[in-house]
Amino acid sequence: MPVTIDGHTYYRTAEVCRMVGISRNTLFRWVKTGVTRQSAGRDRRGWRLFTLNQIEEIKAEVNRTT
Repeated sequence: MPVTIDGHTYYRTAEVCRMVGISRNTLFRWVKTGVTRQSAGRDRRGWRLFTLNQIEEIKAEVNRTT
């Protein structure tokens, strides 16, 4: 379930993985190597939070051909 903070909607790691069809390990590796232009935010528990723009960047990487 998306989280709304200060009027902005964020998605947690498991939601992003389901939305784009990749594993958690792949998502973490892509975040570490900079697939998204901006880093993932974090909630008060330290869990990563992603915006829809970041999710679109990740989807584009999933659909990219080499």
